[in-house]
Amino acid sequence: VQLVESGGGLVQAGGSLRLSCAASEQTFSFYSMGWYRQAPGKQRELVADIISSSGRTIYADSVKGRFTISRDNAKNTMYLQMNSLKPEDTAVYVCRALIITGTGSEYYWGQGTQVTVSS
Repeated sequence: VQLVESGGGLVQAGGSLRLSCAASEQTFSFYSMGWYRQAPGKQRELVADIISSSGRTIYADSVKGRFTISRDNAKNTMYLQMNSLKPEDTAVYVCRALIITGTGSEYYWGQGTQVTVSS
């Protein structure tokens, strides 16, 4: 499984960006997909996650009400709409797919896309 992110860039505080994560396989086959981010000197943290079967979404407290995760199975793509961006949202954003197999769990990661929010 290959995951390719796009949509990152430089934006002023209060602005918006939409990240995309294109998968090489059909996204409906993934148990879940998620967005993580890692800022310099900090640990990678979960930003948002979406479960395929239920559509249930999970968000980090720091992004609730500002970010929206979604997926388009017809396009094999997941999105992260980011509004009201803050300088503290600056990080490399990485997408992740989780597949549950008969023998366990398989995680796949993209290369990441840089998001920089200026004050």
